[in-house]
Amino acid sequence: MAEEKIKILIADDHALVREGTRQLLEREPDLEVVGEAADGEEAVKLTGAARPDVVIMDISMPKLDGVAATKQIKQLYPKTAVLVISAYDDDQFVFSLIEGGAAGYLLKSMSAREIIDAVRAVKNGDSVLHPAIARKVLNRIGTAHKAPDEPPKEMLTERELEVVRLATQGLSNQEIADKLVISLRTVQAHFNHIFNKLEVSSRTEAVIRALKKGWVSLQDTSGKP
Repeated sequence: MAEEKIKILIADDHALVREGTRQLLEREPDLEVVGEAADGEEAVKLTGAARPDVVIMDISMPKLDGVAATKQIKQLYPKTAVLVISAYDDDQFVFSLIEGGAAGYLLKSMSAREIIDAVRAVKNGDSVLHPAIARKVLNRIGTAHKAPDEPPKEMLTERELEVVRLATQGLSNQEIADKLVISLRTVQAHFNHIFNKLEVSSRTEAVIRALKKGWVSLQDTSGKP
C-alpha cells in the first residue's frame, strides 16, 4: 500500500513564489500541494476546505497577515501544522507566530532541501526553528515565566516531562531515544501522549507550554552535547 502523502497548503501573496514552492515540493513523492492562497483570509478558508497537514505561511500578506492567519488556523484547525518561511526575523513577528501556534519558523535563506525536510518534520510533530530564532524564543519565554502555575505531575508523567526537557535542549527524537535508552517508536508514543494532554500538535508548542508553566527552564536548554 502506498504511503499517504503529506498534504500542503502554500500561503504567499507572490504568485511566482507559490509556483516555485509548489514545483519544489511536488518533486517529492510523499508531498502533495492541495491549495494555494494569495492572502491570509484565503489561507484560513482553504485550510478549512482542504484540511492540509501543513500550511507554509508567509508573514506579509494582504487582508490578513501571516500572524493573524496562523492564530486563526490553530484555533480552528489545531491538528494542522503551520510552518512559517519568511524573510523577516524581527522579534515581534517571531514571538507572535510561535506563541500563536506555529510549529516552525525558517528564513527564506534556507536551502530547498532544508525546507522539504522541515515540512516532513512539522508533519511528524517535530520542532523546526532557525537556530537564532530558537534562542530568541527560549530566552524570551523562559525568562518571562518562572514559577510553575500547576504541578506538572497533574498533566505529565515523570518520563513525559523528561522527554519534554530533552526536547527543550533541541535533541531530535532519535537523540532522545539514545539518551533514555528506549526505542524511537517509544519516544514518538511519548510525544503523542504529551501532545494530547497539552492539546498541542508540535514539539515547539509543547516546549513553549512547558516553559510558560515553569515545568522546564532555560537551564534545561544547555544540556545538548
